[in-house]
Parts: sequence; structure tokens; C-alpha cells
Amino acid sequence: MAEFLYRRNVVLEALRAGRRDFKRLIIASDANRDSLRDVLAEAQRRKIKIDQRLTKELNTISHGENHQGVVLEVGPYPYAEFDEPLARAHSAGEPPLLLLLDQVQDPANVGRLLRTAEACGAHGVYMPEKGSGEITPAVVTASMGASEHMLVVRAGNMARAIEMLKQQDVWIAGLDLSPEAQQFDQVDLRRSLGIVVGNEGAGIRRLVREKCDMLLRLPMRGHVQSLNAAIAGSIVLYAAWQARGFRS
Repeated sequence: MAEFLYRRNVVLEALRAGRRDFKRLIIASDANRDSLRDVLAEAQRRKIKIDQRLTKELNTISHGENHQGVVLEVGPYPYAEFDEPLARAHSAGEPPLLLLLDQVQDPANVGRLLRTAEACGAHGVYMPEKGSGEITPAVVTASMGASEHMLVVRAGNMARAIEMLKQQDVWIAGLDLSPEAQQFDQVDLRRSLGIVVGNEGAGIRRLVREKCDMLLRLPMRGHVQSLNAAIAGSIVLYAAWQARGFRS
């Protein structure tokens, strides 16, 4: 089934990543061609059909969202196989840095976490098949197209996926508010690491928490008890990248 991606940066990153089945690029008849120069050049390089349509047609396709005059019709999101993120880390000569989303459901949170993971050089993201959202166009938009470069695995059962990663010597750290959780800056984040971010309301599920090698918390001095899932996950991802010397 075809999907539609929209906004200049999102479409450009999808084209640059080259992982989708590209069907056609749709340009609004009154679009500023100058602002779409890079998008058009990439589409032409990939020999993608380019259509011109009225802006109101693009408005319908994007359900009224700001499409910036461009829509890309694509095939389904290409999920990765389980071992692909580990292979990517191995080929880069780096200890794996992985993000595990335990039933994170808000497309905006998923997208922002994927964007941070890609920015920090994470090797892949694991999501359970049940209870988590898919990589929809809304997620792609929230990630500003970063999801198109990221290896995302639909891992089935999250607790089982953690067991399989631990067999590959990956340490699993869950973000949690429990008393036994360690402050994140007191833990060695340079090791092979999988960071678990839980559901926006319920946090990490009990069975998943029990599978973690350690629990991490973020220190807070204000009155609010917790941070948004995407913010908390992003902070720890950056801390892990910093612990690795911001290796690019």
C-alpha cells in the first residue's frame, strides 16, 4: 500500500536514503521551484516520475498538514532484520548503541526519538510488534526524515528481544523512576548498550524492567516528577554519545 511523505526536508531525506520504493513526486503548481531545487535534483537523479498538481490536491493528500508544496508517494517503510543494527555497529568498529522503545505510542515521541538516535549515531532501534506505533508518515514527519536513514526492527516480544541482545553482549539500561535506578551520569555508557524508553504513561513494563541489566534515572530538582519520554530518551542518547567521545 502506498504512503505519502510531505515537507521538503522529509522528502529530501527519504530520497537521499534511497530505501523506499519511490512511485512519484508531486509538486504543487504554485510551488517555489527554487526552494525545491535539491528535492527535484535528487528525484531526477533517481529517475522518479514528477507530477504537478493543484495545491488543494496536496492539501487533501496531507490531510491539511503543511506540505510545503511537495509530496512523495512511496511504498511501505522498510523495517530491518534483527541483526542488522549489530552488523552496522560491527562494520563501523563501534560498540553497539541501540534504542529500544517499549510501547512508546505517540507518533511525535517516536519521531523525535528516531531523530535523536540518528543524530547520535545510534546503530538501530527496536520496537515490539504489539502496543507500539508503526513508522507512519506522521512519525517520519516528526523525525524530519531521520527515520529514513535509521534501521528500525519490529522485534516481536520486547522481553525476548532483550534476551537475544544480551546474548550478543549488549547491556540493557532501562529509564525508570524507581528508587533502585542509578543516576545516568554515574554509569559507564561507553559499553555495548541498549537504552529502553517506556510508554508515555506507564513507563517500562514489569517484565521488560526485570530483563534490564540496570535502571537509569535523570536527576531533577524542580517540582515536576518526570520528563517527556522523548526528552528523557534523547538526554541519555546524547550522554552515551558523549561517553564515546562524540565520535563521528
